[in-house]
Amino acid sequence: MTTNPFAPLLRDHRFAVSAATLLTLPYWTSGLAKLADLSGALAEAEHFGLHPAAAIVALTVLVQVGGSLLVIAGRLAWLGASALGVFTAVATLIAHPFWTVVDPMARFHERNTFLEHAGLIGGLMLAAIVREQTR
Repeated sequence: MTTNPFAPLLRDHRFAVSAATLLTLPYWTSGLAKLADLSGALAEAEHFGLHPAAAIVALTVLVQVGGSLLVIAGRLAWLGASALGVFTAVATLIAHPFWTVVDPMARFHERNTFLEHAGLIGGLMLAAIVREQTR
């Protein structure tokens, strides 16, 4: 039987909080940036044809910041991770439809971004499991 030298670290609540904070970093920083630049956030929603833009931005900020806080706190982490996962799936389909891109280099980059977002969804699924087990 081998012992895991990382076991104490993996059981440390601070490690779980740090991991959840890093996993949700793209979301809560984006939500805060949208709050700091509402005109830019509204322009982004308009760019993607999302209406009403103000409601979309408000919901986006709520999901990004609120969902992140739930995952980080480990309270209702399943709800926060689910909200962020659904948001990511919808946003990725809207913003990164690599299958419609003609230029090979642009398609390559869009596909990679699409797959990175799919990986974030998987990470959020794991976070929902782990955060619920470690609280």
